[in-house]
Amino acid sequence: MDYIKAFIIGGLICALVQILMDKTKLMPGRIMVLLVCTGCVLGAVGIYEPFTEFAGCGASVPLLGFGNTLWKGISKAINEEGLLGLFSGGFTASAVGISGALIFGYLASLVFNSKMRE
Repeated sequence: MDYIKAFIIGGLICALVQILMDKTKLMPGRIMVLLVCTGCVLGAVGIYEPFTEFAGCGASVPLLGFGNTLWKGISKAINEEGLLGLFSGGFTASAVGISGALIFGYLASLVFNSKMRE
């Protein structure tokens, strides 16, 4: 049942983002930033953690979950290091995800031959 719940919640998030992309003139980069910032705000307000407990990976894997991870790292670092944690907390909390994206993106660029679109 956990898999079904995660699939449905993650699918709903993706469907809402697809509707946002189709019905507005927002570029994908701006929508991605909007999702990350929304995850940060929902984490700061305290809404995202119960949502993640309910939905599991359906809520923690999309970009909303990445924003929440950044928020958790920043708030932990601020509590431990003070104002300097504002700058370092997000990096330490999300370093594995960012590193994985960079490494796998680089490996994909070596395997596949990209072409410029006209």
